[in-house]
Formats: sequence, C-alpha cells, structure tokens
Amino acid sequence: LSLYSSPARETKYVENPKTELEEGVSRLRHVMEPYTAWCQVQWFVLQLVVAQGALCSGFFSEGYEFLQKPPAGFYPRLGVISFAGIIGLFLARGSKIKKLVYPAALMGIGTSMYYPQQAVAIAKVSG
Repeated sequence: LSLYSSPARETKYVENPKTELEEGVSRLRHVMEPYTAWCQVQWFVLQLVVAQGALCSGFFSEGYEFLQKPPAGFYPRLGVISFAGIIGLFLARGSKIKKLVYPAALMGIGTSMYYPQQAVAIAKVSG
C-alpha cells in the first residue's frame, strides 16, 4: 500500500426532501412566471419611452403635485369609488363578462355621483 493514496470511498449525494412551503413557492413561481415576464417587458418598454422623451414629463409631475395637494374630500371619494369596484368584483362571481361589467358600472355610478359635470360631458362624447 502506498502512503499517499487513500482507498476510494463510495459516497452518495442525497438531496433533502422539499418541504410543503418550498413546493408551494415553486408552484407559485411557475404560475406567476408569464405575468412577471409580461410586467418586465412592459417596464422595459416604459423605460424606453421615458428615456426617449416621448412621454410628457409634465403629466407625471402634475399627477404628483395633485396627489400632494389634493382638493378637499378627494381621498374619501376615491375610497368610495374603489370600494364600489371591489363590491362589483364580489358580486360578479362566475362569468368573465360580469367581472368586467359590474366593477366598471359600480365605479362609474360612484364617480358620477361625485363628479356629475364630468359624467355628463363623458356621456355626451361617448353617445
């Protein structure tokens, strides 16, 4: 026997079994993969558009200023309109058409209650 060699040991790699949490996260990642890929593409396109200056930077700054100094009662109105949309989602069980129509209709009704002049103008334009 040589002093510098050691006998070959037979080793076997055993992978730890996955836990339920790891399995769930793995399934979630596989389900969400198309959506995250779509969002990444949209984010990339948005960055390109903003970088090229095609979007008016005044639009974003005006929106930011509006949210910093909103008119009186803006956030409660926004809450009521949003809540109407959520109620519409709960009422629209089953059909995909209902899921589109109910929330939009309830939010439209809520919006027209708070902003009647704009609702009339939109109704005239849309016919």
